[in-house]
Amino acid sequence: MDINDLGFGENAVPLPSNFDVEKDGNNLEEIEKQWAVKAFHHAETYENLIKKVDGKKLKLTKDDLKLYKEFREAFPDLNIAQLDQERDFGGSLNKEKWRNYIVSYEKTIEDYNFGTLLRLNSSLGYHDNGVDNTMFATRLQFLAIEVARNMEGLNSKMLLS
Repeated sequence: MDINDLGFGENAVPLPSNFDVEKDGNNLEEIEKQWAVKAFHHAETYENLIKKVDGKKLKLTKDDLKLYKEFREAFPDLNIAQLDQERDFGGSLNKEKWRNYIVSYEKTIEDYNFGTLLRLNSSLGYHDNGVDNTMFATRLQFLAIEVARNMEGLNSKMLLS
């Protein structure tokens, strides 16, 4: 993900004319902290869930099967067991393909483009044995990949015996 994807650079949204860095700048930092806490809580909750419930029995959306089919049509060769941020999400072709896929869910998946954390290796938690196993992704990328991992049985490896 590059800076343009985050609302900076050429895609920047101008600040209001009454924006005061001294007064309002701290609010931006507070919002960022709140997002980080929310993303961490979501990741922690999801990891605990897949350690207790077989992923094949989980339902993450109203229509997981439709989401799965459309995801696999768009990304048939994506190795969801072991994602690589640069290989699978970087480069102009991948970015455009992901952007088109994500936007297609604008009206059907609530908060489809919100930021969240995604595990790179499906057999590990978000931070197992001191290894950072995360990347920043949109909510739709998280849902599509985790639904596929559930359907393909990859998250079953996370079950605690």
